[in-house]
Amino acid sequence: MLAEVQNKEDNRFARCIEISKRVRWDIERDVIKGRTFSTDNKFLPDGLSQVEDLDFLDTNEKRYLSQIQGRTYANIFGLVERFINAKVLEVSRDYWLGDQTALEALVRFSDEELKHQELFRRVDGLCADVMPAGYVFAPDADEVARVVLGKSTWSVLALTLDIELFTQLHYRESIETADNLSTLWKDVFLFHWKEECQHAVMDELELIRCDGQLTDSERDGAVSDLIDLVVAVDGILQAQAEADAIYFANTCGRVLSKEERDATHAVILKAYRWQYILSGVQHPHFIEVLTSLVNEEQGGRIEAAVATLM
Repeated sequence: MLAEVQNKEDNRFARCIEISKRVRWDIERDVIKGRTFSTDNKFLPDGLSQVEDLDFLDTNEKRYLSQIQGRTYANIFGLVERFINAKVLEVSRDYWLGDQTALEALVRFSDEELKHQELFRRVDGLCADVMPAGYVFAPDADEVARVVLGKSTWSVLALTLDIELFTQLHYRESIETADNLSTLWKDVFLFHWKEECQHAVMDELELIRCDGQLTDSERDGAVSDLIDLVVAVDGILQAQAEADAIYFANTCGRVLSKEERDATHAVILKAYRWQYILSGVQHPHFIEVLTSLVNEEQGGRIEAAVATLM
């Protein structure tokens, strides 16, 4: 039985390698292609930005707020891929002198994550070229990575699976189907999605492998670590929502009332919590995987922590 499970895992890693080779892309040749962003279009679709909740903003202001959120969206991905890549390199160590198929798949995973970080740095620079000065991305990627990597591998892999799954959800259900977005911005996340699909498969395989090595007590501690990570992510989102609301108020072209500023901040935070936490933890496959690993009490603790963000 163990051999059958191992063969199935080997086949899934081999499949990831096959797809990685087939969809491989270059930032300049395939994605950017010498283009710049046009501020005539939204960057983030309404289903993610939730700008339509702000009925005191006109069409141009809603479009501009979607562009601010879109810039942050790219920067958040660049942030999380810093610690994801470090963890992937760490777990690949277990295959250095063993399963070379798994090792190649994880090395490809790491190489693609490094490329994605470069892509999102390019996106931020292209945004800066067409947006007013004053935008601030609050968190430090290396400092966040140090905090995250200080937690158990199980919790980091669970958080990573959450991220990889909501990446796919956002693209397929919101970005791909929107017809009023910047074509360059859509292409960025099309090509990002092409490689993230394989990453989610490997995240799940490594999470399940890691879980099989834990005692009940260690797993309970890992669940606590996952809750701590969700709380830490929310802290990052609160800081960035405040920074983005201030930036919008300072650069939108008119003076917002205190009520308008407060409402803008509230909607941005609500949108960010949906984008980076809730859409992932409510993903059917994430729920399926997580509930197969934790007991009822542990699952209840996770649900209670997430409920505070609703």
